Amino acid sequence: MPDAETGAIRVASPTGRWVILTTVLGSSMALLDSTVINVALPRIGKDFGTDLAALQWTVNAYMLTLAGLILLGGALGDRYGRRRVFVVGVVWFATASVMCGIAPNAVVLIAARALQGIGGALLTPGSLALIQASFHPDDRARAVGLWSGLGGVGAAIGPFVGGWLVDGPGWRWVFLLNVPVAAVCLPVALRHVPESRDPDAHGRFDVLGAVLGAIALALVTYALIEAPGQGASGVVIGAAVAGIVLGAVFVQVERRRADPMLPPSVFASRQFTVVNIITLCVYAALGGYFFLSAIQLQVVAGYSALGAGTALLPTTVLMLLFSASSGELGQRIGPRIPLTVGPLVAAAGMLLMLRVGPGSNSVSGYFTDVLPAVGVIGVGLVTVVAPLTATVLASVDTARAGLASGINNAAARAAGLIAVAALPLLAGMGPEAYRNADEFAVTFRRAMPMCAGLLVLGALIAWATVRKPAAAPDEKRKARPECTVHCGVVAPPLEPEHEDVETPGANRPSERRPGTAGAD
Repeated sequence: MPDAETGAIRVASPTGRWVILTTVLGSSMALLDSTVINVALPRIGKDFGTDLAALQWTVNAYMLTLAGLILLGGALGDRYGRRRVFVVGVVWFATASVMCGIAPNAVVLIAARALQGIGGALLTPGSLALIQASFHPDDRARAVGLWSGLGGVGAAIGPFVGGWLVDGPGWRWVFLLNVPVAAVCLPVALRHVPESRDPDAHGRFDVLGAVLGAIALALVTYALIEAPGQGASGVVIGAAVAGIVLGAVFVQVERRRADPMLPPSVFASRQFTVVNIITLCVYAALGGYFFLSAIQLQVVAGYSALGAGTALLPTTVLMLLFSASSGELGQRIGPRIPLTVGPLVAAAGMLLMLRVGPGSNSVSGYFTDVLPAVGVIGVGLVTVVAPLTATVLASVDTARAGLASGINNAAARAAGLIAVAALPLLAGMGPEAYRNADEFAVTFRRAMPMCAGLLVLGALIAWATVRKPAAAPDEKRKARPECTVHCGVVAPPLEPEHEDVETPGANRPSERRPGTAGAD
């Protein structure tokens, strides 16, 4: 049984350290499996003798279920107990990881990855919600900071660890490593973390909305991934049309439901809508970049999996070191300049990736070809990500800050999975492109300018539309980021629910609780 009451734990206490440990371990499992998989893809494809589409699905099956269900996962924790749902998520994720690790073929691996995403949607929101509910109000900001900082360290070293495992015991250990982590996380959570619920959480869960959104994304993703191999077949066109139709149905369902997962009213804020469009541009570019660059470094440049993971490390290290400073700068000068300059700098870095090719795996080649590109991309992300999160929070009422952050995070994940599906098609990559260094190099050179173009589009939108939010009459009504140290290369850092401040509508659980979800 837990040895402390909900909302009374101190960070410096033994129980506080246990709570930090288990929540960091839990969220890190889900975060690592979003980042380490890319460096393992060439080896997975070789072992299974599969085509590029299967590698795309290996990435996207996980992202699809995680993005589609993460808001629902937060709501389940509020209703049935945050610790309970977190524990279920840990067990689910570990079980799915074992299935990934012993998968006999690509089909089983893809199915297990989808199950992993469901587990991630349960444990990821729970980790931050447990922090928010367990700690004394005076210690919550510090606890969230420790959670985000330590989680960021895990995310930063993820590609390095993944590469080491792929080159050493094998890619299956990328997934099996989650089992001992879960074995530590589970008893700590059951013994030291107090249970908590939201007494105001009531009404129906928006299961229909979650299912419609996930299926719509799945159908569009299927059409984009299968098009290079099948062409404009009836199945591909039918999937694309059905996905678009279901997306429209999803919007209508959310407008009419009393307790929607995605309240349309939150988009009444023009700034919130615009910043989410910028998020789509930025994270679509990043999703495509990380997917293709890990393959380019190995297949074309000749890096090992460990070498590829290490080569990409400076991007996340820069974010860890300077994200807090970037957030402070954005608060002083406003979001327009960072949201314009950051994507432009990152776009320049992606164009520098065009230099990466045969010969770039030497020491001199790394410092002349790879490091300048990943370094410039890192500087761009440092500039844009923290102000992006701050602008999302500032564009809505404080009582909706958690919800707004959750929507922004889900949008980023959806953008990434669509980019992984669409970029090979747009660049003309055939099903066997990743097996042929020359063919992949040619198509990679087409894809990187597309990623850069998305970033430039995001910058133009930011310059034309983003303005510094007006000062609130009461500064306590203005939500500020608590996750100040992070490396959100998969999605922006999610924020905990902020304290209610007598905002009209704040007591409607459907409009404030889903955003307790958080990670990255």
